[in-house]
Amino acid sequence: MCRRRAGSSRRTSQCATIPITKRGAEKLKEELQRLKTVDRPWVINAIAEARAQGDLSENAEYDAAKDRQGFIEGRIAEIEGKLSAAQIIDPAALDAGGRVVFGATVELEDEDSGAAVTYQIVGEDEADLKLGLVNISSPIARALIGKEEGDVAEVQAPGGTKRFEIVAVRYA
Repeated sequence: MCRRRAGSSRRTSQCATIPITKRGAEKLKEELQRLKTVDRPWVINAIAEARAQGDLSENAEYDAAKDRQGFIEGRIAEIEGKLSAAQIIDPAALDAGGRVVFGATVELEDEDSGAAVTYQIVGEDEADLKLGLVNISSPIARALIGKEEGDVAEVQAPGGTKRFEIVAVRYA
């Protein structure tokens, strides 16, 4: 997560921060807690049971448990890294003067169809389009950032350019 100086193995004090909503950080913390208190002990037990069966060279249960352990340990490290670099943003505490910013919930109207959609701009780990949570790096989020109620955002979609009018911006 931290940048290294060219030609040096030392990390600089400037670490890239990862924006995440308060809700997203809580979900990551819950997953980390589950991995450490439920999944990790379970897989350690599974490895011990597989070892007790004898010859490890042909033991599929042992191989599967070791693979699972590697996944769990990797995910724990990934989550800890993300949380250590996280810039936790509480959308309810934002005061962006009506502008679309990270964490904002934006009500849009498709200028062609008149269809209304609502999106919240969130971090990469939180994005779920079915729930109206769009990644800050997505084309629609990039088109909306900095705009205000009444503005029109043009989004380059696979089917061509789509135009959305910003109906409302909320910080909740």
